[in-house]
Amino acid sequence: MTIFTAICDDEKRIGAELECYLIKMFNERHIKYEIDVYFSGADLCEKMQEGVHYDLIFLDIEYAKDEINGVEVGTLIRDEQKNNFTSIVYISWEEKYSMQLFDTQPLHFLTKPLTYEKVERAVEKHINMAGVRSSHFSYKIGHDAHKIRIENIVYLESSGRKLIIHLANGNQEEFYGSLKKVYKEQLQKFDFLFIHASYAVNYDHIEVHKYEELTLANGDITLPISQDRRKAVRGAYLTITKRREM
Repeated sequence: MTIFTAICDDEKRIGAELECYLIKMFNERHIKYEIDVYFSGADLCEKMQEGVHYDLIFLDIEYAKDEINGVEVGTLIRDEQKNNFTSIVYISWEEKYSMQLFDTQPLHFLTKPLTYEKVERAVEKHINMAGVRSSHFSYKIGHDAHKIRIENIVYLESSGRKLIIHLANGNQEEFYGSLKKVYKEQLQKFDFLFIHASYAVNYDHIEVHKYEELTLANGDITLPISQDRRKAVRGAYLTITKRREM
């Protein structure tokens, strides 16, 4: 699991301090992470509107008077983007905002000055909830983090150094990566079948399973199962089917 994290605070000293805390916490827990630091709410909003996704955001409430404030950023995330999965941790010098934050469903509210212990409690809370919120596939395009809900993925295809995500709506997304790596780290636990060096298929989108090939739910796509994987794929398919019938 990689935790894609954003820090948004116009006080550069606090942003740097918080980043150091998070790096130490994630490293101690052997958790993969990516951290981006923003100094204005507008910059964070612009990135998220471009499709960049974060699992965890530490969001300052007060900015300069002409800036979008943290509450407005939270409202954009929840209401405009319909995003109820990102954990928002508000930070402020004041405690007076607690009731204003209710509608944006924050994970936590921290008062400045921040301490390692305060931040650690928020991180632990996010980690404990991550199992409930982990039904997304995460990937990066350049420096930008993206997420797609697992049920929308039909299969992944490896083509050279690129991976192609084939979606149920017919669209495709491409990024650089290793199919073997993403299967082991993310897809296997969601009942994907690694049928070929070039294909990992979502069990939920399989219509017909034959020993040497799979036909997908729309009936238009048939993918080969490589000869050296046929026995393992058949076993995995039967295991998943039995588990789901229990």
